Amino acid sequence: MTTTLVDGSSRTIGESKFVVGPFSYGLWRFTTPDVNKAQAIIEAALDAGMNLIDTADVYGFDWGGSGFGTVEDLLGMVLAQAPALRDQMVLATKGGIKPPVPYDSSPEGLRRACEESLRRLGVDVIDLYQIHRPDMFAHPADVAVTLTALRSEGKIREVGVSNHTPAQVAALQAHLPFAVATNQPEFSAAVTTPIRDGTFDHAMEHGLVPMAWAPLAGGRLATGVDVSPDLLAVLDRLAEREEVDRSIIALAFVLAHPSRPVCIVGTQTPTRITGSLAALGVTLDRTDVYDIVAASEGAPLP
Repeated sequence: MTTTLVDGSSRTIGESKFVVGPFSYGLWRFTTPDVNKAQAIIEAALDAGMNLIDTADVYGFDWGGSGFGTVEDLLGMVLAQAPALRDQMVLATKGGIKPPVPYDSSPEGLRRACEESLRRLGVDVIDLYQIHRPDMFAHPADVAVTLTALRSEGKIREVGVSNHTPAQVAALQAHLPFAVATNQPEFSAAVTTPIRDGTFDHAMEHGLVPMAWAPLAGGRLATGVDVSPDLLAVLDRLAEREEVDRSIIALAFVLAHPSRPVCIVGTQTPTRITGSLAALGVTLDRTDVYDIVAASEGAPLP
């Protein structure tokens, strides 16, 4: 019997040892005006084991949202309406993007972002606070001082980054008295950059948990739009063999990497949230994942 590379076990984040499922629920598209519907979506994600709820202060600025901060506002309304949900989740949010600047991780900017996130969410502490994108004009020592202060004040528990290169993570880590817990790159069968640029290697070296955003390439791997025919052919072949949809193979591919990424899904349909779990039953071996990589990159492996 073939052993699958797909890792459906839990992941442990940071010194707090937050135990999270292999899937996280991401709130980029969480822009419904109906608070009851929003609550049902969060409950479906938690019921599916997606206890890491990932949002950001900038969410709501696009994708049908009404403005900066509105997704955090909506989640805050859900938590005010159903406060018991807070204890069921590891709450993660991100700051550092400030349209139209575009990035601000200055001491004043980052503190303001974090404290405004706390206010919108209606919580006393954020479990995982991540720098959304690197501010290339902020010295990592200054960023570290701010994050350390926020942590010592009990406003955040763990610190992570998003869209940071290994060198940028290392520069920040050099000034922190505690470990960076996560890095959140884009990773999918269509975007294999983290396995090539050292992001996942750095995570495995230093014990960071990768959090893979856009595992379906923004839905393109499900629809097939703007995806190479060769990649679609491989995914469809594996989907037929495993008797699942193409999107399930794409999710399983993310979970197959040995850095053990958390796969962030963002569908707004509760049945699709639950359906994502089918990826945990998929068998992918080395031949399968390397077929996907070769088709994605458009060249045979050496």
